Amino acid sequence: MNFTQKQLIANEFTHSVDESEVDLRIYLNILNRYKWRILRLTLLISLLAWLVSYTLQPIYTATATFLINVESPNIVSVQEFTVRNDQMKTQIDILNSMQVWEETVARIQKQFPHKFQLQPQQPLNLLGITLDWQTWISRLGITLPEQQTEAALVPPPLPAKGNLSIIDTKGSQVIEIKYDSPDPELASAIPNTLAEVYVENDLESRLQMTQKATVWLTERLDNLRSKLEESEKTLQNFTENQKLVDVSGVKSVATQELSQISLDLGTARRKLAETSNMYSQIQGVKGKPLDILVTIPVVFADPLVSSLKATEANLEQKASELSKRYGSQHPEMIAVRTELETNRANLARAVQRIIDSVTKQYEVDRANAATLERNMRQKEGEIQNINRKQYDLGVRQRDVEANRQLYDMFLARFKETGVTQTEQKTIGRIVDAAVTPTRPDKPKKLKVVAIAFVFGLFFSIFLAFLLEYLNNTLKHGDDVEQKLGMSLLGILPKLQRKSKQRPLFIVLEEEHSYFAESIRSMRTGIMLSNVDNPHKTLLITSSLPSEGKTTFATNQAFALGQLDKTILIDADMRRPSVGKGFGLNENAPGLSEMVAGTKPFEECVHHLEGMNIDLIPSGMLPPNPLELLSSQHFSEILKKLETEYKYVVIDSAPIHAVSDALMIARVASAVIYVTKADSTPYQLIKGDIRRLTAIDKAPIGIVLNQVIPKALSQYYGAKYGYYGGYSDYYGTYGLEKKKAAG
Repeated sequence: MNFTQKQLIANEFTHSVDESEVDLRIYLNILNRYKWRILRLTLLISLLAWLVSYTLQPIYTATATFLINVESPNIVSVQEFTVRNDQMKTQIDILNSMQVWEETVARIQKQFPHKFQLQPQQPLNLLGITLDWQTWISRLGITLPEQQTEAALVPPPLPAKGNLSIIDTKGSQVIEIKYDSPDPELASAIPNTLAEVYVENDLESRLQMTQKATVWLTERLDNLRSKLEESEKTLQNFTENQKLVDVSGVKSVATQELSQISLDLGTARRKLAETSNMYSQIQGVKGKPLDILVTIPVVFADPLVSSLKATEANLEQKASELSKRYGSQHPEMIAVRTELETNRANLARAVQRIIDSVTKQYEVDRANAATLERNMRQKEGEIQNINRKQYDLGVRQRDVEANRQLYDMFLARFKETGVTQTEQKTIGRIVDAAVTPTRPDKPKKLKVVAIAFVFGLFFSIFLAFLLEYLNNTLKHGDDVEQKLGMSLLGILPKLQRKSKQRPLFIVLEEEHSYFAESIRSMRTGIMLSNVDNPHKTLLITSSLPSEGKTTFATNQAFALGQLDKTILIDADMRRPSVGKGFGLNENAPGLSEMVAGTKPFEECVHHLEGMNIDLIPSGMLPPNPLELLSSQHFSEILKKLETEYKYVVIDSAPIHAVSDALMIARVASAVIYVTKADSTPYQLIKGDIRRLTAIDKAPIGIVLNQVIPKALSQYYGAKYGYYGGYSDYYGTYGLEKKKAAG
């Protein structure tokens, strides 16, 4: 790693460390650049505010303090308790109502009749200038008819309600009544009159309310008395018609009987369930042999049946034993068979008796359960009838009770109204009456001017940042990196227009100027951009005309020529300017003839006397410059020039207007993009660079041209403030060198 690479890495590290400081400095520098415009606009707004404040009519303010009695009794109110804040707000709203205000204005007109008489119409006055067209016409010598010269009489404006303000002091029943007016007498009279009207209206309204309440309560009591008597008669008639003595006692007895029937019904249903089960078993084997009937549980469990079954088993066993010894006609065998048949007949009669008993018991239980169910339904009907009568009775009793309570309540209110009618209290009183002010309260001129100054300052600062934000051009080097994402090759100052200055030859004629030093610094940057494979063919282009690409290309060619053999080519075959700048004839052979093959190579290359570079002008303007620049012959010419010269600098047409630069860029080693500071929109530049990137010829750097050194110092502050100083230094040094040479 050589020394130059180490220095670049160190500079890059220093730049990254300082990035946190740059943002704040940029904002401060924006304010610094716009400071005089901000100051002028702020002072202008303050001056206008001062002039307007002195033309405004003086306003007088008078204040009266008034005590509101929020504990005043309610005459007829459903709500017995309200919050104090709600009461105060209600009274303030009444005090501020239109009815109170109109009556106040009417009294003021009677109190000050001379202030509301018809008066001559006053001409419009703007900033102390009277805008009266009749006066202007008379000054011109034109006589108007007498009826037009007489001033029209107009009534003065009535006091405006918008100038009234009522202020509620929290935690107190005292309020402030303020009024603003150009007339100090009206300013003090209106708050006092307003308070008096409010108190009188309250007394009158409460008296009217009491009278209305008395009339209404009297009518209401008569109606309630009639309703109460009617409901009591209805209750008495219902009791007599239904023969009701003690409904609750009758219902209690019926309920107990229903409960006992319910218990008996439960027992009967359980017993019926048992006999029904046995009856079902019997019905299931009805008509079957005796042996099967005996298996029924109710039959099998009978003691007699069990005994007969045991006897039958013994007889069958005995008959079996005798059959082994005797024949069937043996007397003992016959006796056993007779006993067995007798036993079977007894067993059949016993089984039949059990079946008859179960069937009879089933019928009895079923009849008993049905009787209890009928009794229960009958008792339930009686209780429901009692409930209906009790409900109807309760409705009539509640109706009587409600009518009685309502009647008692209205009777009590009627008595209260009679008492409160004799105890009327005022809603409030004036604590401190308003006095006539001696000095105007508005406008506060110093306050208006101070507010206008602060507003103007912030508005001016906002406007400055807005203008800075809306500016979409490149103003300094950071814009190149932030908005284009490209590296900055260098910055060129804007040349001052001098009579003898030749911009194309600054490097030669003003070699110690800041411009020349910038060209040489960019020459170093071009050489360091690719140390291993130096760029031989440099294409210089821009987005639009008049951005300084020709000036940069020429001076850069001179700077490279100081190092090695260099040739400058004017490839702008549409608006060439290099040949004319070097004093060549416009018909001098050049690039167009060389590419077309109409002139030999040697005639098209011009060796400039006293200069360190050769020149190929554009030649005669061809009808098809794009075809010439995209031809194979043009590429071969560039290869030949690269073998004869160390550096080939090509000045091409603007890339946004035509595609000539794109064709040349395909065969060039590197592209350098020149743009005019604070002029060309960066969106346009990004689009053109994107076209170059598409053919793999992205610029190696951006040259920001025509930057004002002082403006650059304002943009960057201390970081780049040395530009202006270096410019002065180099200029002074150059003059001293010239004087010494002379």
